[in-house]
Amino acid sequence: MTRLAPPVPADLPRTLGALRASGYEPRTVKEEMRANLVARLAAGEPTFPGIVGFDDTVIPQVERALLAGHDIVLLGERGQGKTRLIRTLVTLLDEWIPVVEGSEVNDDPMAPVSAYGRRIVTEQGDDTPVTWRHRSERYGEKLATPDTSVGDLIGDVDPVKVAEGRTLGDPETIHFGLVPRTNRGIFAINELPDLAERIQVALLNVLEERDIQVRGYTLRLPLDLLVVASANPEDYTNRGRIITPMKDRFGAEVTTHYPYDVHHEIGLIAQEADLVAIVPMHLLEVIARFTRLVRESGAVDQRSGVSARFAIAAAEALAGAALRRAAITADEPVARVGDLAGVVPTLRGKVEFEVSEEGREEEVLQHLARKAVAETYRRHLGGVDLTALVTLLDEGGTIEAGDLVTATGLLDAAGAWEGLGRLIAATEGPDVEPTPGIAAACVELALEGLWLTRRIDKDESDGRVRYATTMSEE
Repeated sequence: MTRLAPPVPADLPRTLGALRASGYEPRTVKEEMRANLVARLAAGEPTFPGIVGFDDTVIPQVERALLAGHDIVLLGERGQGKTRLIRTLVTLLDEWIPVVEGSEVNDDPMAPVSAYGRRIVTEQGDDTPVTWRHRSERYGEKLATPDTSVGDLIGDVDPVKVAEGRTLGDPETIHFGLVPRTNRGIFAINELPDLAERIQVALLNVLEERDIQVRGYTLRLPLDLLVVASANPEDYTNRGRIITPMKDRFGAEVTTHYPYDVHHEIGLIAQEADLVAIVPMHLLEVIARFTRLVRESGAVDQRSGVSARFAIAAAEALAGAALRRAAITADEPVARVGDLAGVVPTLRGKVEFEVSEEGREEEVLQHLARKAVAETYRRHLGGVDLTALVTLLDEGGTIEAGDLVTATGLLDAAGAWEGLGRLIAATEGPDVEPTPGIAAACVELALEGLWLTRRIDKDESDGRVRYATTMSEE
């Protein structure tokens, strides 16, 4: 994570002697996380803020594993929030911890483990300079790639230090890797099966004996770590596996999942999407239902999963379509259901289809998108009386929609009819301000729903959509 740490508070001790006098008592990473987690649970506070849809499933399992002091591997398909959950663990660390100044491995001044830390404390005693690490600096993360080496993770001989005149047997000639540099913190490995098996072997001691060995040095560096890994199901990746001794050393294996409920899916999209225009809540629901239908479709390779990034990208693309219309027509930037047809083709790359569906990918997605619109229409407007709107069309009226049709243009074509206020309230809720953009979005959902339920007709040509009850022959 690229996060700047806040300034170190001025009242924290700056020498080992002052640290002793302050009454500081060291504790391990797992002890401090256990204490902080217990405090949050007792206070009824969210233990993992920002994590949506895992409250009754994944989060209790992770809490039990942390309280037990276990290292954890999260197993699940892509886009299920595994990395987000791992990064949220940092919030359970103490805000500040003391470190021997200059230590590469975050030596505890009261119990240094590196050769450098022990030497400095021996030479300077209570005058040993102490610095402080914020919790945001105590997290290390490595994406497992085929070129990852033992040196990257554990360490190697530093030729520069040797060239400075130190002997090869000097432990201070070691350049430490990512794992020891995260000592007294959390180390995460993403996509663990992609890590070569011989490299996984190098981590076995870290997970069990909590020490490292570098190039045959007589070196024992007892590490204080919480190790967390993520992995996709092995039957999908086919790129590697977690070796059996590695699996055995993780105390807990927790399986993640996509949101079970539509409202969790909507909450996730609303939280994560960076929207440059207004996307009404009913459209977020359409996207959530669309995403769930894609996940359930027999045309999609279900082993690969459909990431939450699919839904987030769809919401952001809808906002982009609304902003484009606003820039061209000076309209209010509010997305409408008609924008979805232009967004769907951009999502093809996020879905893996069955081989038998080759060439039909866009057709499948458009069909599922229309089905999601119909479900949303039925939920919000299935019990709403839209007779006045249908009557308007029965009497020869035509309502145009499309990429460049403004909200006022659509509303003028629909006219003032009884029940418009109830339609907006049923679609967006009674507390939403019915601006022209919101009103047009609600009317367009009603029109599209009436067409999908075959109560009115629809004609598309030249980027325009016309809704009527009987289309004239041209």
